[in-house]
Amino acid sequence: MLLGKGGFGRVYKGFLPASKKNVAIKRISPESKQGTKEFISEVNILGHVRHRNVVRLLGYCRHKHELLLVYDYMPNGSLDKYLYGGQGKLALGWFQRFCIIKSVASGLLYLHEEWEHVVIHRDIKSSNVLLDDEMNARLGDFGLARLHDHGVDAHTTRVAGTFGYIAPELARFGKATKATDVFAFGVFLMEVTCGRRPVEVNASGEPQVLADHVTKAWQDGSIMDSRDPTLEDCVEQEVEMILKLGLLCSHPSPKVRPGMRLVMQYLETVATLPDFPLSLFSADAANDEVYVQFVASYPSVATATTDHSFFYGR
Repeated sequence: MLLGKGGFGRVYKGFLPASKKNVAIKRISPESKQGTKEFISEVNILGHVRHRNVVRLLGYCRHKHELLLVYDYMPNGSLDKYLYGGQGKLALGWFQRFCIIKSVASGLLYLHEEWEHVVIHRDIKSSNVLLDDEMNARLGDFGLARLHDHGVDAHTTRVAGTFGYIAPELARFGKATKATDVFAFGVFLMEVTCGRRPVEVNASGEPQVLADHVTKAWQDGSIMDSRDPTLEDCVEQEVEMILKLGLLCSHPSPKVRPGMRLVMQYLETVATLPDFPLSLFSADAANDEVYVQFVASYPSVATATTDHSFFYGR
């Protein structure tokens, strides 16, 4: 009944006879010191968090020196299998992908802004997005997550995450923030829309970052050319907005990235994504100033809130 395996243990499908309920059980290797830390992190955070777009921890125990975590069972598995798993990829249309994107954004907004503490997930990616029987998405795997009080900086100093989703400042300084989560979420947006991994080898045998693939299509005339070619039912305006939002969220400068509340406003069309120029993503060191000037030219968006964290991750 093995469902999958990660760096610190395996996940199995189980059954609780009393409630007649299927569950997922993560069995953490007892030899792993890091696995024990992940166990404690998941219990501390998921033991208290309750949100429709966050995987629910049902219980935990130690059994014969093994650590076990018990979650709601997600029958449709992880999102990456649908994006890269051959036949499943064809069944995942734009409507479903857009719903998944909004679900993950809603869960991340809750973790960053709406719960009693701030939770920095630190490992947002398609393989950590799980799908229930109706293809609703939930963010899972909180083994690397850290929490702190609102208005207080996180104290993480170790680089954690997955290659391709790690923000430049996290790689340099090792400090995880809401803005580093937003960076990974931006990569996730492009991953879901393009059906491509964050880093792939191009025709010349060189690694190509997903953001470069999207910006090149934009530079060549149409950002839409970067989308997954199997998406035949897509709404062009939504796809273009998601691709540009993905670039904005994964901007090299954390000051340029929007906070998750504003991201949700864009996704729910409460606010309109500004028509920013491609030059915003150039290597020019003055990009921060360019962005401030640009937002200032759109007062209807700039005055949506007086909280600048909507535009700049705290």
